Amino acid sequence: MASVHDWKISSSVQPKAKDYGYDLERALTSVVGLRTIIPDDGFTAETLGTERAGNGVVIRENGLVLTIGYLITEADTIWLNLNDGRNVPGHALAYDQETGFGLVQALAQLDLPALPIGNSSAASIGTRVVVGGAGGRQRSVAARVVARQEFAGYWEYVLDEAIFTAPAHPHWGGTAVIGPAGDLVGIGSLQLEHTSGKGPNELLNMVVPIDLLKPIFDDLTKFGRPNRPARPWLGLYATEVEDKVVVVGLAHNGPAQRAELRTGDIVLAVGDAEVQTLAGLYRQVWSLGAAGVSIPLKIYREGDIFDVSVTSGDRLSFLKAPRLH
Repeated sequence: MASVHDWKISSSVQPKAKDYGYDLERALTSVVGLRTIIPDDGFTAETLGTERAGNGVVIRENGLVLTIGYLITEADTIWLNLNDGRNVPGHALAYDQETGFGLVQALAQLDLPALPIGNSSAASIGTRVVVGGAGGRQRSVAARVVARQEFAGYWEYVLDEAIFTAPAHPHWGGTAVIGPAGDLVGIGSLQLEHTSGKGPNELLNMVVPIDLLKPIFDDLTKFGRPNRPARPWLGLYATEVEDKVVVVGLAHNGPAQRAELRTGDIVLAVGDAEVQTLAGLYRQVWSLGAAGVSIPLKIYREGDIFDVSVTSGDRLSFLKAPRLH
């Protein structure tokens, strides 16, 4: 990803201050750049890389920064890049596997305003938003909410109702999605391609709604994770192919690999419950209890159907804990 100093958004999609009923420039000063370094032997190093970059948004005057968690997972070095050229060290304070939110505490004074937390429930389809990147208006996108719907990710992740915005921000990770009141309604997570069947495909940003932060915020700041039992984790990467859930990868030495699942296996059922979607698979797994519970799967492989029991794990236990500074 480029630094905040050597790229900018096309002027045609940059937000214009006159189009918004709040101080756009002030709101965007709350967005900072984020650069992290992950140890070579980190569990996520192979899939997410050892150097990651994105954005974060100041949500407390004490330098608390909200971002998307994959940017800081297992990070032992974090730098916050400010618009005035300063680079401030940070500490990975918390990461929630279920929502995907991450928190970073700045380890020096930022002297930046905090962006108020809004209500993502009010961001209905058609709502005009700004997808703010580090670097101000030239690195931000004037967008609209184009969909609110379920999202399931191959890494055992489901949002009941994600927010989707267009046009897409090209450096989406950890962007601040700012609503009509000048407050934070979501955090940018992914870029996806939408096929409408009418004209060229459209790029969208998938956004984690800010309302998901509110019930867990106190726990994240106190304990580094929500104070609830961890969900059972299988350690498999899957996709949907013609109403079938197909294994496309396995986490090294994770529960599914230990149970001798293979790439190409088709998951037919969890116990007696048939599954045809990623969300259906994950919800059935999570319904069986907390991490450590045995997960009965029915698998199709090369013409054979058989049952296998996977002893689930706590994904967090496979990750390197952040170093204390």
